[in-house]
Amino acid sequence: MTGNSFSVSGYGPERSGLTRLFARDSLARRLDWPILFSAIALSLIGAALVFSATRNRTELNQGDPYYFLFRHLLNTGIGFALMIGTVWLGHRTLRTAVPILYGISVLLILLVLTPLGATINGAHAWIVVGGGFSLQPSEFVKITIILGMAMLLAARVDAGDKAHPDHRTVVQALGLAAVPILIVLLMPDLGSVMVMVVVVLGVLLTSGASNRWIFGLIGTGALGAIAVWQLGVLDEYQINRFAAFANPELDPAGVGYNTNQARIAIGSGGLLGTGLFKGSQTTGQFVPEQQTDFVFTVAGEELGFVGAGLIILLLGVVLWRACRIARETTELYGTIVAGGIIAWFAFQAFENIGMTLGIMPVAGLPLPFVSYGGSSMFAVWVAVGLLQSIRVERPMSA
Repeated sequence: MTGNSFSVSGYGPERSGLTRLFARDSLARRLDWPILFSAIALSLIGAALVFSATRNRTELNQGDPYYFLFRHLLNTGIGFALMIGTVWLGHRTLRTAVPILYGISVLLILLVLTPLGATINGAHAWIVVGGGFSLQPSEFVKITIILGMAMLLAARVDAGDKAHPDHRTVVQALGLAAVPILIVLLMPDLGSVMVMVVVVLGVLLTSGASNRWIFGLIGTGALGAIAVWQLGVLDEYQINRFAAFANPELDPAGVGYNTNQARIAIGSGGLLGTGLFKGSQTTGQFVPEQQTDFVFTVAGEELGFVGAGLIILLLGVVLWRACRIARETTELYGTIVAGGIIAWFAFQAFENIGMTLGIMPVAGLPLPFVSYGGSSMFAVWVAVGLLQSIRVERPMSA
């Protein structure tokens, strides 16, 4: 087609904004519906679990049993709107805005280190604006690291100048990621740092960079972890969490209380669970932070192995479809963005579920789409929007 009409087989500048979003073939045929349905299902299951965990917590819900339920659904709605906005803008448009987004995200995490920063659940990683609204900037840093590294690593490859990112480009990409990671480490928000490091590894793996960088980064990360431990960068509560992971019998009424109660809750669920809103551990409020970090324990107790397995299955569908999107896109930039999101979702879900089962240390990470929390919910839905944009804007022949 000519003029201002769009071509089904090509990208073209005319494929941006509302024209691309509402064109005949752009949405119904191109959106990845399994990802969308799975993300919605996870968010709705999360709403039920959050309600079960908080309806009797009068010290948290301000006397309104539906307080957290309504806020979780509101966060989901806002996140869904952000996904639509991301698809409308397109990942290529966001590529041009990376310097601005990167600068804003670094500024926000720097603000956490000022008097505007607040400590919530032991982590000094929040900005409290007022009116009960708080923001965790590190959640959005994950997105800007992915977009920024993808922009640098894919620039010359997508232009046809290079077959793979060269060493100089990899150094630049690692430097871009290192700045926010080091700032977040100073908070210290160790859980977010762990996710960001895995994201960097995922980005490098999908970029086609030399394997020497992968092995070098793993070795550097190990040495960095030892240095962080020896230099006393971690807070005492974080050190105690690792100690409790290494020795589950250490102080079961203190530092090991969370994980012990989490295992009791999941173990009591059996195959089919005790029934929604009927879990004794949940109703008795024995598991701390059950609406956020330990929401999986509600599923394990009240929905049993089947319900908990359904959550893992839905997360698996999201990861499977994201892998397919990464494989089918014809541009390295889209592949890298999808690869970074896969690494983020996979590691964060494994860490969250693993810490409730006692196979991973407690790191204060939410379960994607399921846990209560606005910043986390917004960030994961933006990531879904990026995945959908990559699929929508691929050639129909791919």
